[in-house]
Amino acid sequence: MKSSCFTALSLVAYAVPGVVMAQDGPADHDDSGEAIVVTATRQPLSVERVAGSVIVLDERALESAQGFVGAEDLAVLLPGVEAAVANGTQVAFQIRGIGAVDHQALTPTAAAVYADGVFLATNVQTGALLYDLERVEVLKGPQGTLYGRNASAGALNLISRRPDAEHASYIRLGYGSFDRFDVDAAIGGRVGEGIHARLATTFVSRSPVFENVAGPAEAGGAAEEFGVRLSTLLDRGAASLLLRGHFEQDSGINPMPRNSALSLDRHQIESAGDGIQDSDNFFYGASAEYEMHLGDWDLFSLTAFEGYRQNYGFDFDGTAAPFGMPSLNANLSYARDFAQFSNEVRVSRRFESGSALLGLTAAIEDFGQRYTIWCGDLDRQTLVGSCDYVGAPGRVGPVPASSAPVSTLVTDIEQERVSLAAFTYNEVELIDRLSLTAGLRLTHEVIEGEGQGLHVFRDSVIDFNNRDGLGPARGANRIDTTRVTGNASLSYALEAANLYLALSNGYKSGGFNGEVANNALHYADEGLFAAETVTTLEAGVKGKAWGSVTYALAAFANDYDDPQARIFVEFAIPDGSSIVSNSLSNLDAAVSYGIEAQLGWRPVQGMELDLAGVWNHTSIRQDSAIGGNAELHDGNPLPFAPKFSANARVRYETRLGADSRIALGANANFRSRFYLDPAGLQERSQADVLTLAANASLYLDKSGLEIALWGRNLTNRDYAVSGYGFIGYNTFRSEPRAIGAATSYRF
Repeated sequence: MKSSCFTALSLVAYAVPGVVMAQDGPADHDDSGEAIVVTATRQPLSVERVAGSVIVLDERALESAQGFVGAEDLAVLLPGVEAAVANGTQVAFQIRGIGAVDHQALTPTAAAVYADGVFLATNVQTGALLYDLERVEVLKGPQGTLYGRNASAGALNLISRRPDAEHASYIRLGYGSFDRFDVDAAIGGRVGEGIHARLATTFVSRSPVFENVAGPAEAGGAAEEFGVRLSTLLDRGAASLLLRGHFEQDSGINPMPRNSALSLDRHQIESAGDGIQDSDNFFYGASAEYEMHLGDWDLFSLTAFEGYRQNYGFDFDGTAAPFGMPSLNANLSYARDFAQFSNEVRVSRRFESGSALLGLTAAIEDFGQRYTIWCGDLDRQTLVGSCDYVGAPGRVGPVPASSAPVSTLVTDIEQERVSLAAFTYNEVELIDRLSLTAGLRLTHEVIEGEGQGLHVFRDSVIDFNNRDGLGPARGANRIDTTRVTGNASLSYALEAANLYLALSNGYKSGGFNGEVANNALHYADEGLFAAETVTTLEAGVKGKAWGSVTYALAAFANDYDDPQARIFVEFAIPDGSSIVSNSLSNLDAAVSYGIEAQLGWRPVQGMELDLAGVWNHTSIRQDSAIGGNAELHDGNPLPFAPKFSANARVRYETRLGADSRIALGANANFRSRFYLDPAGLQERSQADVLTLAANASLYLDKSGLEIALWGRNLTNRDYAVSGYGFIGYNTFRSEPRAIGAATSYRF
């Protein structure tokens, strides 16, 4: 689900890794430069006193957002955070260079994503929930000792408006480039004594954004999306129960990638159209959040169900006839079903000289997928394409099941994951001004998977893949892991600043490869990828100067062990040429270190200026051969890890009269060259990118009306948002310049 909910960065804060909540919404931030108060470990704390880092997009930023389209736009607003958009819609975040660039959906991402505290276990769920948000929090560094699931890179928390929000009912209508029409609306308030409810909905319709020079326009990606969320809060003072339910539908068309061998203008693609498939995606979930006082302790419980069904696909090779040979054409489709049940319970208490938190969490996930790849038009009954997929013959075993040509590849996989954890997070004041924070987590995970890889002959005979004669591609396996992770930090309060030193450790579990299964090794230990671990040391200072300036400076170093990465390997096909096969695997190690700086300035009433920059050096350490060549990766930068990234935002608001005001804003984001995979090849990299966005809003306060104009990617940059090797190199592209207008009514 895409939404128009993001705009320029409105608030930059550094806070404890964990649950960070702005207190009382927009009142936490004003032009006077007063200290921002956040809540960490369920206790209010001034931002200057907490150790670690988080960037917050607050309620005011989200309310004034215009024109952005999805979760990937967070990366445009946040330096040090990148988003790889695989398959046109799947978003995997990288923070400080940590995180595999992966397009399969059966493994969690290194940067964990939460929706109202509920962990989203796959990279296809994030975009469905981006509407009626109160704020977005981006936490940097390994996570796990406060809530949710282990994460090696960091965490993003999407927080929707609570039913008790006052004056938060609205309706918004918008129109923009590419015939974009969108509606957002919400209504809520008190419905009885101690009872509040809220209903929010969104709808987006948009024509294709890329120009297809060789076939149907629909290949450029169309959007038609709908979402609804209902929340009910029962508050009895000493106890409260918050119930949420949501449903989203995506029936658009995924955009096609572009093949690097083509000579095309900006925002153009080339597809004959046989890979065009209507998306049939549904996302749904429900949660119950319970809080109560137990004497001196506070109890928190979150029980949730999340699920989805997906059917979508696209032109895989990114060109109408690769190298002038229509027989090299390839299309693919995914059919997925997913269900997740989770429960988390924690108790916390505040003492005179500190606080304590104890928690338990459990989750059960069930994932199923059919992955199909074919040539030309596919007969959905027989699974035979109108031409033969060039990579299929290489999967036939030494004794073919048919004398007919082989046409199509199909891979099925089922995976179940059980995750259990106990965790604690504690703070104590050692001496005056010096505080120690320490957390620990014990995690046990069991992952069971089974699957099969099949090829379909032209006469509809189906047999198991058996590349290299190593046995039929069918099997099952089990991963059983127990890990201990933790964090510790010291913070020292000066008169107008705070110093901190923090050490944290986290991991992301290993798993199965869910796409083309070549032979029996796919489900054996040799075909699995291992867990990755990250240990981070961070030191920083933050504070206030000259009354209207806030600043934060941090240095960090990440020791990255067994980084998960998608490795591309060439293999021969019967005509003597070769194509590229890829799978998720582990590199030996990597390092990431750098400096982050943030500056906020409120020079005059109504003026806000925020600057942020990150210098980040990453390097792969590879001694063993992987993909047949150790030297191919050793010393290369990590994927999606620009050496320098920066963000600048300016906003000015002034009154035109007693009941009207105008706000003008602009946001600029810069990223230096970054690489799309760990091979470190120049042709698989994206050169420097500078993007600009702007908006202007007229508020008629007495009537509750707002009229807004917006523009995004005003530099009209065409850049890669992910890539993969297949019959050349293919990249998914950024969307072109877009402008639009919207009108809102609040009541």
